[in-house]
Amino acid sequence: MDGKSYDYYSIPAAEEAGLGDVSRLPFSLKVLLENLLRHEDGRTVTSEDVTAVAGWLENQKADREIAYRPARVLMQDFTGVPAVVDLAAMRDAMVALDGDPEKINPLAQCDLVIDHSVMVDKSGTAASFGENVELEMQRNGERYAFLRWGQKAFNNFRVVPPGTGICHQVNLEYLAQTVWTTNDQNGTEVAYPDTLVGTDSHTTMVNGLAVLGWGVGGIEAEAVMLGQPISMLIPEVVGFKLTGKLKEGTTATDLVLTVTQMLRAQGVVGKFVEFYGPGIAELALADRATISNMAPEYGATCGFFPIDAETINYLNFTARDPERVKLVEAYAKAQGMWREESTEDPVFTASLELDISTVEPSLAGPKRPQDRVLLSDAAPAFKDVLPTLADGASLGAEVNVQGTDYAIGHGDVIIAAITSCTNTSNPNVMLAAGLVARNALAKGLTVKPWVKTSLAPGSKVVTDYLAKAGLQDDLDALGFNLVGYGCTTCIGNSGPVAPAIADAIAEGDLVACSVLSGNRNFEGRVSPQAKANYLASPPLVVAYAIAGSMNIDITKDSLGNDQNGNPVYLSDIWPSNAEVHATVREAVTRDMFVTQYADVFSGDDAWKSIKTAEGQTYTWDSTSTYVQHPPYFQGMEKEAGGFSDITGARILALLGDSVTTDHISPAGAIKADGPAGEYLKSHQVSAKDFNSFGSRRGNDQVMTRGTFANIRLRNELAPGTEGGVTRHMPDGQQMWIYDAAQKYHAEQTPLVVFAGKEYGTGSSRDWAAKGTLLLGIQAVIAESFERIHRSNLVGMGILPLQFPEGVTRKTLELDGNEVIDLTGIGAGITPRMNVACKITRSDGSSETIDLLCRIDTLDEVEYYRNDGILQYVLRNLSAA
Repeated sequence: MDGKSYDYYSIPAAEEAGLGDVSRLPFSLKVLLENLLRHEDGRTVTSEDVTAVAGWLENQKADREIAYRPARVLMQDFTGVPAVVDLAAMRDAMVALDGDPEKINPLAQCDLVIDHSVMVDKSGTAASFGENVELEMQRNGERYAFLRWGQKAFNNFRVVPPGTGICHQVNLEYLAQTVWTTNDQNGTEVAYPDTLVGTDSHTTMVNGLAVLGWGVGGIEAEAVMLGQPISMLIPEVVGFKLTGKLKEGTTATDLVLTVTQMLRAQGVVGKFVEFYGPGIAELALADRATISNMAPEYGATCGFFPIDAETINYLNFTARDPERVKLVEAYAKAQGMWREESTEDPVFTASLELDISTVEPSLAGPKRPQDRVLLSDAAPAFKDVLPTLADGASLGAEVNVQGTDYAIGHGDVIIAAITSCTNTSNPNVMLAAGLVARNALAKGLTVKPWVKTSLAPGSKVVTDYLAKAGLQDDLDALGFNLVGYGCTTCIGNSGPVAPAIADAIAEGDLVACSVLSGNRNFEGRVSPQAKANYLASPPLVVAYAIAGSMNIDITKDSLGNDQNGNPVYLSDIWPSNAEVHATVREAVTRDMFVTQYADVFSGDDAWKSIKTAEGQTYTWDSTSTYVQHPPYFQGMEKEAGGFSDITGARILALLGDSVTTDHISPAGAIKADGPAGEYLKSHQVSAKDFNSFGSRRGNDQVMTRGTFANIRLRNELAPGTEGGVTRHMPDGQQMWIYDAAQKYHAEQTPLVVFAGKEYGTGSSRDWAAKGTLLLGIQAVIAESFERIHRSNLVGMGILPLQFPEGVTRKTLELDGNEVIDLTGIGAGITPRMNVACKITRSDGSSETIDLLCRIDTLDEVEYYRNDGILQYVLRNLSAA
C-alpha cells in the first residue's frame, strides 16, 4: 500500500488451502477466524479450531472451545486500580517464589483512562468544574500516585489522566484503530483486526467502529495483559436487520432503547449480535456506537457493525493517521471484511428486523434499561408503578422543603444529568440538548428549583463543539454547567442532593426520580434519594429538568409559561432533525480532535506534580486506606493442590432474580454506620472524606466490608430488611453480612449463596467476585448466571452451580437453617459435570439434588484447580 508492505494472515488464502467458502460468515466471526489463523500453533490453537469456525456456517452454532487473543486491553480507574494492585502483588509473589518480578509485565498494550473518580459535589455554576476537579485530586491523590508508579514501572501500560474523558469515548475517538499493527520477530509489520477486552462492560461501544471488543472481569483482563488467551466457546450470532431511517423528532437514544427492548425479548445472553441491512447506511458512526454501547443492557457479548465507507469517514474525521485509514480500507477489502450495498447478507443463528422509521420517542425505567416506555406513556406508566415503589407510603404526600417556598412529592425529578458514554459520544443528541436549552430560554422557561442539573461530557471535543455552536451558554443558563469529564451520575457519582431536598424526601418517604442520559438505572445506583430512575436522550433530560416531574405528560402538558403567560409545549422547543444536522455540520470539526488528542497522556499541572514511588516493586503503605497489599497469594505454593468437596456449608445470602453486580459489588457512597464506614472511621477518616467504594477498590479491607451491602439488596434470610443484612445460623442472630461472614470464618464454616435467575447481571465488576471470595463464599448456586460474572467467579476460585430445570430456592423451601454439602468435586472436575448437593434441614431431614457445574471449559478447570486465574498465571510464569 503506497509502496509499503504489510504482512497479514489471509482468509482468502485459507479458503483456497482447503478451509472452504466462508464469505457469508458473520463479519464478527471473520475477526475470530483471523485471530485463530494468526495464532495457530498446533497447541493452544489447532487447525481443528480454525475449521470449527468455518464449519459454523452449517448449523450456525458450534460447541467448540477456542483460545482467543485480543490485541489490547482497556481499563478505567475503578477497575484499573485493583488490576494494577494485583500486578504489583504478583511481582511480590514472584519474588517469594524465587522468580523474576520483571516477568510480571503487560505483554499486550494496556490503556487505563481515569474517568470514574469525579463526583458531582458542585453543580449549576461556572465554578463547578474547577471545584469538582480540586476535590477529585484531594480525594484520590494516593490512587493517582499509585497509577503514576504503574505507568513508569510497567511496559505497554499507558494512563490517560483525569479530566480528559470517558474511557469508551476516548477509545472511540482516539485509541481504536479498526486495524492494528505490530512488528513480528523479524521486524515485519503485521496487520490484523483491532480487538480488545475491557474492564468495563461498555467496552462494547467500540464495536460501532468495527472493533470487536467486550467487557471482562479485571481478573480476566489481567490474564490477557500477561499473555494468556481468553477461553471462549464459538458464539451464536444473532443478526439484527435495520431498514429505513429515523423520522422527525426521534433520536439515536430512542432507537437504542427500542433495540435493547427487542433484543432482551429475543434472548441474546452469551451471543454476538451483528447489525446488517440497508438501514446501517442511514446511521452515522456515532449512532452505531450508541447502539453498540448498550450491548450489556440487551445482554449480548457485543453488538457489531462491519467496516464500510462510514467507518472510513469517521476515522478520517477524527484525525486518525491517514496511512492507517488507508490500511483499514485496503485490509478490509483484502480479507472480505468490507461491507457495501451489494454485499450479500451473512448467515446468522437467528435474525430479527426493525424498520427504524417506526421508532418513537422513549425512555427506559424506572429500574432497568430494557424497560422501555413510550414518552407519551411515561406519566401514566409512572402512576401505575408508583404504589410498588412507594412501598406503603402515602401516595398523595407532598412535603414542604425547608427554607424554600415550594413542596415536592412523588414523581418529582431531583436529578437531571447529561452524562455517560452512551450519548455524550454522539454530537447529534448533545447538540440537540443545547438547542432545546436555547429554545426554552427564548420562551422564558427555567429549570425547577428542586432539580440538580449537571453536564459531564465524554471528551473535551464535546466542550469544543458546544462552545463553537454557542450552545454551552444556553445550557449554563439552565444549570447544565460542566461538572467534569467522566461517568458521574451513571455510576452513582451524582454527589449529594441539597440537604433540604434529602430531608423532605426522607420525611415523606417520597419516590423521587432521576432522568439521565446514561445506560444504567438499576435501583440504588444513581442516588440514595432517587427510587425511580429513567434513561433518556440528552434533549429529553433538559425537558424533564424544566418539567420537574414524571407526573407531567410532556408530550401533551405545558412545560411552563412564556413571558406573556402563554403555555409552552415540548413541540415548541424541540429542534427539527434538519436543524440538528446543520448544527453538527457547522460546529464539529476535525481540528477539534487533532487539538484535544495531541498530548492526551501528559495531563495537567496537577497530574504532573503528583509525587510517586520508584522501583519495579511497589513500596506498600500500611496506613493507606486506598491501596493495600491484597491477600490472594498468601501462603501460595509453587504447585497447585487438588480438588476438594465443600461440606458443612451455611447459606450466607438467599437472593431473588436479577441480582446485579450493583447489588453484590461495593459501589456508590459509603455508609457511615456500615462495616466499611466503621473501618474508615477506625482509621481516622472522617465521613466527608469517605469518597466512594469505587475509588477505594485498591483496598480489600474496605471492599470486602462493602460486598453484598447495597442499600436495595433484599436477603430473604432477613425478611423485611434492605441492605447487607443476614442471619447467622444456627442462632438466628441478625447482623451485617460482613460480620456474619467473619463469625462463620472463626467457626471454620464454609459459605454458599443461593439465588434466582440472571445472577450477576450488570457491569463487569471484579470486586463482585473478589469480595465474594474474601467473605469466605466457596460456591454460588443460581438458576442462571450473567456471562461475565460467572467467568469472574471461576477466575477467583469460586464454584458457580446451576439448578436443574424446575428446581429453585423456592421449590426447595429454603429458609437459611440448612446445612449444604457439595460432593463429587474431590474426585476431579470436568466442564459442565453434575455436582451432588445434599441439603440437610434443621429437623434432620435431607434431600439431594444434582447441580450443573458452570465451569464451562478445560482452561476454567485449571483456573479453579489453582484457586484462581492469577495464581494459574503466576505459577506458569514462575516455572517458565
